[in-house]
Amino acid sequence: MSRITKVEVGRRDYPLVGEFKFFKSGSRPTVLVRLTDADGRHGYGQAVPVETWTYETVESVESTLRLYLAPAVLGADPADLADIHARMERAIRPSFSVGQPLAKAAIDLACHDLWGHQAGRPVAALLGGVRAAEIRLSWTINTTSLDAADRLLEEGRALGYGSFNIKLGPPQSPDYDLALVRKVMAFAPGGLHWGDANTGYDLDTALAQAPRLADLGLAALESPLPPNRIRAYQALKRQGALPILMDEGVISAVEAEEFAALGMLDGIAMKVARCGGLWHAARIVEGMRRDGLALFASGLTDAELSLAASIHLFAWAGLERPAALNGPQYLDGRGTTDAAFRARLDRVRVPDRPGLGIVPDAAALQSLTPAAAS
Repeated sequence: MSRITKVEVGRRDYPLVGEFKFFKSGSRPTVLVRLTDADGRHGYGQAVPVETWTYETVESVESTLRLYLAPAVLGADPADLADIHARMERAIRPSFSVGQPLAKAAIDLACHDLWGHQAGRPVAALLGGVRAAEIRLSWTINTTSLDAADRLLEEGRALGYGSFNIKLGPPQSPDYDLALVRKVMAFAPGGLHWGDANTGYDLDTALAQAPRLADLGLAALESPLPPNRIRAYQALKRQGALPILMDEGVISAVEAEEFAALGMLDGIAMKVARCGGLWHAARIVEGMRRDGLALFASGLTDAELSLAASIHLFAWAGLERPAALNGPQYLDGRGTTDAAFRARLDRVRVPDRPGLGIVPDAAALQSLTPAAAS
């Protein structure tokens, strides 16, 4: 394959609609990458940092890309993802797991996109083929007011959603969480609903809440505890009240394998953006199949390129559950400027054009400036 000769980096912010507790401004910041190969073909990637959600900021992602990762991947074959990630790991070493995974995801996605353009194939085909032609979405219920929850539920139903993922934990009280879940279950008794505490519970609270949430019919409890509370996760899984999912803390296939062996989880809420991109994500999914873990889908309020990467991954994985990919819920234009990719009701079709299948808009292209070239 033709090798990478130029790396450009830019920033593209997407206007928000509605309120989501992790965003402190009216926009969702992202960092874009464009790779150019020796034949002049382009590949685009995107990082989606949120400082209140992940430890990486938009500024740290941009500086990491410009100063460290861009020079590291010059001359590389975009189809050799093992080499791409080895180069990035030498430039920014791992800590507990993949170092600076959101920044690395931008390069990874751009490599998959460029590889797809070189091969004339969509990313899902590069991963191994499409098992699902479209991905069904789950609507996020994120509010500290039960009256506001009524409005959110109606908004989701009006767009055709029948399944809901529910944000639990501080600043909400345990009793409020139960009331919120009860409301969702009564509103849509036929849907698949799960709770996400975003690591906000302590063990005593989680052990008390899990049986009550199970009695209400919740399908699973995601990230109830901080991921370094290994013995606490083991205790919660041993309780067996309902399936326990992890997302924070599962960055590579190593953690997925180790945490499963340690009896900490029943499944993973996969986030492509958090684990350094599609290469790591696909390896995690393969390990989950081997270990019999449940695959749930989630994201970081992904905008178009990052969202498309998730859709390709979950289409290849044959995801059956609704995906908590809420870019179409919280971002203007349903998360994309590419009308051909826009969610229709609660469904997103897998792009069938080469690469990620997304055409960045003029604002995105104008933001790009050179970071490295050979």
